[in-house]
Amino acid sequence: MKPYSKYFEKIRIRPDPKAEAKARAPRCQWDGCEEAGLHRAPVGRHKEGEYFCFCVDHAREYNKNYNYFSGLNDTEIARYQKEALTGHRPTWKISGSGTARAAPDYSPLRSGRAGYHNRMGDPFNLFGERREAAQTRQRRLRPLEAKALETLGLGAQATGEEIKARYKSLVKRHHPDANGGDRGSEDRLRNVLEAYRLLKQAGFC
Repeated sequence: MKPYSKYFEKIRIRPDPKAEAKARAPRCQWDGCEEAGLHRAPVGRHKEGEYFCFCVDHAREYNKNYNYFSGLNDTEIARYQKEALTGHRPTWKISGSGTARAAPDYSPLRSGRAGYHNRMGDPFNLFGERREAAQTRQRRLRPLEAKALETLGLGAQATGEEIKARYKSLVKRHHPDANGGDRGSEDRLRNVLEAYRLLKQAGFC
């Protein structure tokens, strides 16, 4: 084989990717630096998406002194942090009065499944504020519910504990066993039982 064969002319050495990237990279933007600017650094506030190109040493130096909030006072920094919670998007209050709108009224106005959900336990008082707010509002009664409360001798704002206490008291008073077997109050006892059952189904107690 000849020393300068045509086959040797076709042999090529694979170029170094790092060397090529360095050759294509822009020059470091630090004053007086001739190195390749392979590392990006943010320009600053209000110029998001724009970067300086520095060499590794000047990128470190720039990052040490970089302050995004440079030129802002404490009030402006606090406002920026507050707006950052919502991604700097505008927000609106739920109601025009400046306070959040009250939670929907889940007061026991219906029987059946609605009453069941209203009687669900809340051992950790997760919904205590909602229940207290519902109790303070004027309760709208249906005719049968108003009649049931009247049978127990209670008003529209009676709580569940008051209804239970009055029910127990009336049952003890009008039960035949408490009257020596006298059934004269049997009708009154029946009305009390029906009134309590209706109020319990409606979720009052």
